[in-house]
Amino acid sequence: MEYSALEMMAIAAARVLKNEDVCFVGIGAPSEACNLARLTHAPDITLIYESGTIGTRPAVLPLSIGDPELSETALTTVSVPEMFQYWLQGGRISVGFLGGAQLDRFGNINSSVIGDYQRPKVRLPGGGGAPEIASQCGQTYIVMRQNRRTFVEQVDFITSFGYGRGGDHRQQLGITTLGPTLVVTDLCLLRPEPGTHELIVTSLHQRVTREEVVRNTGWPIRFAPVVEQTQPPTIDELTILRELHARTEQAHTGKALPHVRTD
Repeated sequence: MEYSALEMMAIAAARVLKNEDVCFVGIGAPSEACNLARLTHAPDITLIYESGTIGTRPAVLPLSIGDPELSETALTTVSVPEMFQYWLQGGRISVGFLGGAQLDRFGNINSSVIGDYQRPKVRLPGGGGAPEIASQCGQTYIVMRQNRRTFVEQVDFITSFGYGRGGDHRQQLGITTLGPTLVVTDLCLLRPEPGTHELIVTSLHQRVTREEVVRNTGWPIRFAPVVEQTQPPTIDELTILRELHARTEQAHTGKALPHVRTD
């Protein structure tokens, strides 16, 4: 069954989530991955969005954290201050799932500006709750497309702190959580190297070469001593993902997307 690189990225990201996780979900690719996990192997995962929705089970992908779909399907909704003070700062969230506009070799994320902060080429939406998620969730996963514009030597602005300059920089600042333990892209999986905390490739997706990863990375990317190959999507994973997108398109535009059926 054929699949796209973006479908592979979403499915690979979903697979790392566990049924017992309490996950702080970002909008976009993180939301896609988290809800796919809920619809497949992790039906009891607790999904939390920044607007205060806890245990939400959306039938379609939300447009934003304020999408009524989240509050309508949530177990409960709390205030934003309670969300951050009690749940996040209280250490009750095991995984934060984030994306961004730029990522560097030490897992720092930029979602604020492209270019100089005072005179930016592009001003982006900003971090929202992402800086707090990156520092106070037990660990963070990052999902984003990989190319030289997004995977850069050094981010133009650190919105969400990863490992800073590498090594023990995170600990020097008094941040006790693990930080970004996994990056999922449309080409590969990356994890921080022990000690240096530089992101290195640990798994290549099907049909992706090392040369392709190097071409699409803005720093001299390195590979783990043993690089695995990501398992391709199953028919069930693809079918459920495509049905999720079809429902979302129907709900938001009134037009259903065609998708491949297995029956």
